[in-house]
Amino acid sequence: MKRNIIKVIILIIIYLLIAVPFKVMVVIPGFTDIRPVTTLGPIYGLFFGLPGCIVFAILNLVMDIVSDSLRWSSIAGLIANFAGPYLLTYYWTKVSKKPLDLRTPLNTFEFIITLILSAVLQAAIITPSVVTTYDNVNALAFAISVILNTALFPIVIGIPVIILLKEEFGFKYYHQQK
Repeated sequence: MKRNIIKVIILIIIYLLIAVPFKVMVVIPGFTDIRPVTTLGPIYGLFFGLPGCIVFAILNLVMDIVSDSLRWSSIAGLIANFAGPYLLTYYWTKVSKKPLDLRTPLNTFEFIITLILSAVLQAAIITPSVVTTYDNVNALAFAISVILNTALFPIVIGIPVIILLKEEFGFKYYHQQK
């Protein structure tokens, strides 16, 4: 139990170290910003499983609260920020019949596709709640910003970090830790 608490504390610290400095880079005021912290969603899901997905989602909500951008749509954000990493993790642990090895081009391509689908799912969850609640937000612009944030950062930054954690630091994917 103590070990799990320490893991959660470390996940929280890492999230805050990445999220806080970029909170000022606003794309749509009060709704979306440049979010390199989305890199952590797949990493938390793959290496920490369901607990990692929950921590990622809750911390997104906490950031909404502390940055004074808590809205009704934050509930959809909580759901989406759980569902996106969970979908990716579920695919690679339950659906895919091959192990995730990002050093092979085919697996990397498949991983990128799952990241993009995960980002589209997140946009599909968040965008309707934002648009129906706030009529001044352009649905297409908002959805595109969600997809770009939740796909680009994990692709550009996340894939090298996942390779580094797995290959160089010996991290095991969550489903392999049992």
